Amino acid sequence: MDSSLSAVRRETRRFRLWMGALTALLFVLVVGALGLGRYGISPHDTVALLLEPLGFEAELEGKRRVMENLLFQVRLPRIALAILAGAGLSAAGAAFQALFANPLASPDTLGVATGASFGAVLGILFGATGLGIQFCALASGLLSVFLVLAIARVRGESGLLMMILAGMVVAALFTALISLVKYVADPQDVLPQITFWLMGALSGATVDRVLAGAPLILIALVALELFAWRLNVTTLSPDEAKSLGIPLARLRAGVITAATLLTASVVSLCGLIGWVGLLVPHAARLLFGSDNRYVLPASMVLGALFMLVVDTLARTVSEAEIPVSILTAVIGAPFFILLLRRTQGGVR
Repeated sequence: MDSSLSAVRRETRRFRLWMGALTALLFVLVVGALGLGRYGISPHDTVALLLEPLGFEAELEGKRRVMENLLFQVRLPRIALAILAGAGLSAAGAAFQALFANPLASPDTLGVATGASFGAVLGILFGATGLGIQFCALASGLLSVFLVLAIARVRGESGLLMMILAGMVVAALFTALISLVKYVADPQDVLPQITFWLMGALSGATVDRVLAGAPLILIALVALELFAWRLNVTTLSPDEAKSLGIPLARLRAGVITAATLLTASVVSLCGLIGWVGLLVPHAARLLFGSDNRYVLPASMVLGALFMLVVDTLARTVSEAEIPVSILTAVIGAPFFILLLRRTQGGVR
C-alpha cells in the first residue's frame, strides 16, 4: 500500500515538473513568435511592450506606433488563437480516444469537424462574416452530433460502436454537402474563399474574433478537465460503472457535448485543421501513460505548443503564407509514423 502510494506521488511530482517546464517553454515561444515576421521586433522591445500595460516604462529601440499595432492588433490575437485551437483540438482528440477506447479517434469521429465545416462554408456562400460564420459552424457541428446520436440509438441505447459507425456516415454526408456548396458557389469570388478557408488558416484572427470565440473554448476545456478522472472508467461495462456509482450515460453525454463544443468553436474560427487531435494525445500518452488525469492537461499544453510552432512556420518560412492544415499534415504524418513504430502499433 505504501509503495503504491509513493509511486503515485512520484508520478504526480514528475507530471507537475513536466507541465511546469512545458508551460515555461510555451511562454518563451510566445515571446519569440511575437517578434518573428516580415517586420522583426527584438526580444527586448517585445517584452517591454508586453510589460508596459502592467506599469513598466518601456524604452523601445524601434518605431513605437508600428510595433504596438503589429504586436497587439495582429500577432498577439493570432498567437492566442493558435494556442486556443491547439489546446482545444488536442483535448477533444484525447477525450474521444479515451471515450471510445480507440487510438484512431479524433475530433471528427462523430462528424463534428466536417459538420462544422459545412455550416461555415454555407455561411460564406450566403455572405455571412465573422460571428455569422461562427454561429453557422457551431449550429451545424451540434446538428451533426444530434444526427449521430439519433442514428446510433437502438432500443433506447446508443452503443459506442454504433456511434462511431454513425459518425462515419454523418461525416460522409456533410462532406458531400460541402462539395455541393462548392459546386454552386461563384467560382470567381466565393469558391476561392471557401477553398482557402477549408485549408485551415489563422490569418483572419482579430481581437474581436478571439474574444468572441475564446469563452466557449475555455468553458469546454474546463468541463473536459473536470471529467478527466471519470474518463478512466468509461471503458467499464454499464453494470460495473453503476456498481461504482458512476452515471456512465450522462458522463458520455457530457464528454461528447464538451468535445463537440470545442471542435465546432475551433473550426468556426480557423477552418478545418487535421492531425492535431489525433497526433498530440498520442505524444501525451507516450510521456505520461494512459491516466486521463495527466493525458488531458498534457494534451492541452502540447497542442498549444504544436499549433504555435506550426503557425509561426506557416507565416514566416516563405513569402506567401502556407495554410496551417498543410503543415500539420506534413509535420504530423511522419511524426505519427515514428510514434507508431516506437509503440509497435500500440497505444499506452
